[in-house]
Amino acid sequence: MTTQTGTTGTTGADAAGSSAFDRDRYGLLGRLGLWVTSHARLVGVVWLLAVVGLGAFAPRVEAELSGAGWQADGSESVSVRETAIEHFGGNASSAIQVVVRTDGSDVTAGQGTAVLEEATAILAADDRIGEIIAPVPGATLSQDGTTAVLLAGAAADTNDMVRAADDLKGELEELSGDGVTVNPTGSSLLWSDFNEANLEAMLKSEMLSWPVTLAILVLAFGALVAAGLPLILTLAGLVASAGSLVLINQVTDVSIWAMNFAMMFALALGIDYALFLVVRYRGARMGSLEGRDHAIAETMDTAGKAVLLSGLTVLVSLSAVMLVPSPAFRSMAGGIMLAVTFVLAATLTLLPLVLHRLDHRINTFALPWVSTGEHRSPTFAAWGERLWRRPVVFGGAALIVLVALAAPVIGLKTAMPSIKVLPEDASARIGYDVVQDAFGEGAPGTLQVVADSADADATSAALADDPGIAGVMPAMPALDDADLVLIQAVPTVDPSDPELSETVDRLRADLPTSALVGGAAVENLDLKSQLDESTPLVIGVVLALGFLLLLIALQAPLISLLGTLVSLLSTAAAFGVARLVFQEGWGADLLGFEAQGFLDGWAPVFFFAMIFAIAMDYTVFLLASAKEHYEKSGDPKEAMVGAMAHSGRVIFAAGAVMVAVFFTFALSGPLPPKEMGIVLGVAVLLDAFLVRLVLLPVLMRLTGHAAWAVPGWLRTVLPDITFSHG
Repeated sequence: MTTQTGTTGTTGADAAGSSAFDRDRYGLLGRLGLWVTSHARLVGVVWLLAVVGLGAFAPRVEAELSGAGWQADGSESVSVRETAIEHFGGNASSAIQVVVRTDGSDVTAGQGTAVLEEATAILAADDRIGEIIAPVPGATLSQDGTTAVLLAGAAADTNDMVRAADDLKGELEELSGDGVTVNPTGSSLLWSDFNEANLEAMLKSEMLSWPVTLAILVLAFGALVAAGLPLILTLAGLVASAGSLVLINQVTDVSIWAMNFAMMFALALGIDYALFLVVRYRGARMGSLEGRDHAIAETMDTAGKAVLLSGLTVLVSLSAVMLVPSPAFRSMAGGIMLAVTFVLAATLTLLPLVLHRLDHRINTFALPWVSTGEHRSPTFAAWGERLWRRPVVFGGAALIVLVALAAPVIGLKTAMPSIKVLPEDASARIGYDVVQDAFGEGAPGTLQVVADSADADATSAALADDPGIAGVMPAMPALDDADLVLIQAVPTVDPSDPELSETVDRLRADLPTSALVGGAAVENLDLKSQLDESTPLVIGVVLALGFLLLLIALQAPLISLLGTLVSLLSTAAAFGVARLVFQEGWGADLLGFEAQGFLDGWAPVFFFAMIFAIAMDYTVFLLASAKEHYEKSGDPKEAMVGAMAHSGRVIFAAGAVMVAVFFTFALSGPLPPKEMGIVLGVAVLLDAFLVRLVLLPVLMRLTGHAAWAVPGWLRTVLPDITFSHG
């Protein structure tokens, strides 16, 4: 590290910008840092305009973003839904079902009739509702006459139907009274209720995580002002990204989950990035006594370079999710990538400016026992020495723990979420249970089959003959001139039962060629099939691109490969724990959820990308520091121990913050956020503390010089990237 003594205060060179020394001695990012500090007003105004301008749209994010999109584009079931909306009055999977039940009297007489008429009027007044189908005996009117389902057809796309459910459900539920209960249900209501419960959970989790995060940051930074920088930085990035998502939503639908995940992910990564830069700046400024401009340039050339490479790795990992042909997945990945981009930009432009301006004031309200200028941690240096002396013992112990936790992943089962993801008092879940009680186990998952009119009889007969079908309704002709019929069939099993998948596969093989099978439950099955097909591709692309980026950054094939592969251990261990918790129900009472007997089907592909992105974040921090020391000394021991001494504390603190952020999501709300919190929290816990602070350093110890060797031919192909300075 380049040092200049005797410049603890603001020197004349500092005050005059960077004119007193040679800018060319620094790399691109170092020069960027100097440019930012010498154009402070311009940079500040640009960020102010971005945050204020985009922030003006941010409050609309929850109302504007879409609540649906969980589908496999191009699938047979999506085709059925679109056909039903166009030709059958909206009698599609996205239709709203209003379940009206009496306490024993005839629902089509007296107060029941009045309620059905009022509900019909409410629905008819909304232009997003298509044809309203009154209860039909033998189909949507129960045999005992106490339960009726009023079907409100979909005259809009799935996202607008979820918004319609948001707007209508309260007014419909208020019709309950005098022995009559009204509960809207169906796919659109399910997403409406789930998004509402999820938003409440996310806000509760954020309220829990911020104080914990701040406390950890104060301990990590040793000063209140320094600890607040990452939060301010992240907040700026989140506000800008929230406003951007609202604007993007005007062009293409963006899932509300994009913002939910973006909030969590940007908070965690923003803290990581700020930690790395602030610790390095304080080490250069207060530890090595460098001038303010020199400290900024060196910080950006070293820690800034690692942050940029880490951010690129995160973006590349998440971009692989775009390979899944589902609007929800693509917009979620896109939303996180947008938030990460804003946070990365703020880290590399706004943070250097703030550090330069605050300078020594970042240590305001410092804790008495903290050495503010200490960049090299004696504690982690000692830990590195211990690992160097006994690599097999510590590495073997870490490996045993990871393999033991990963073992249960072999029996992991996945499926699309069941109705159990909703709170028990949610309207959609109550209506679901009422429909199941009145019309049969499989009624909430009624299949919709669209076929040519000429094949109507054959299709109905094949449905009636199938052992997985409990009942078949009469064919409904198209309302326009289309030569089509819609036939609805009630399965014998609950929509979340694996037998339904077998029934659908059998029907698709046996029905006439013109017949297409759909329905809300089938859309889930088609999405699950698409996810199963896409997961190996996504994992392969993530691993390949992650290795390639590490190779470009580190110029060392072996350690790049090892750094990529060990990420699989923490990922497998996290999913092993997920199987025990969510499939087997360990700790379900403690965490307050009802086990479904499987992990949600979208978890493997999406969580893998997120876990790998976070893991590579720590990998870049550790190995970039090791590479810097190796470039200076040529000594594998100095590379490993020096990396632990200079980045171990940052990884430890950043990991603690991420674990705190993720685990708060396991304490509240519906099941999917709990899955996210547990899986990501366990993954970060294991990756930061066992993989990056034990196993990867041990691998550096065991491979020695070979870890950093690069063939001559490869050196000529790779760009020239170094981390040492001066």
